[in-house]
Amino acid sequence: MRQSTTTLSVRTPGLGLHEVTDRITAWVADQGMREGLLTVFIRHTSASLLIQENAAPAARRDLERYFARIAPESAEYEHDDEGPDDMPAHLRAALTNTQLSIPLIGGRLTLGTWQGVYLFEHRRRPHDRQLALHLLGE
Repeated sequence: MRQSTTTLSVRTPGLGLHEVTDRITAWVADQGMREGLLTVFIRHTSASLLIQENAAPAARRDLERYFARIAPESAEYEHDDEGPDDMPAHLRAALTNTQLSIPLIGGRLTLGTWQGVYLFEHRRRPHDRQLALHLLGE
């Protein structure tokens, strides 16, 4: 059994779903493992991770609008240290994932045909985000 780790830096342009599948799969391929489990962890409280539809941009836009409706900006939040999108960003992150686990079978991540890995930025302004990757396998 082997393990490999790295940290990927991702600069987001602001609010929305930003695909990181290619960067993750390239790193996994470089590790030379055939079977195992990849863990992807985002080191932030106002952004999250999703495995989502990667063929139809409308699906991503619908998701973004949905989260804007269920966790809207509001003057009623007490926590607004970094602006009006601060608390809604934390709520959206709490409703999604900070960690994903993806099996590695035959040297490839077992994502479905239309699945991609997305960093879901919940803040309006650009941010530098860190993804910790841990691959355990052989």
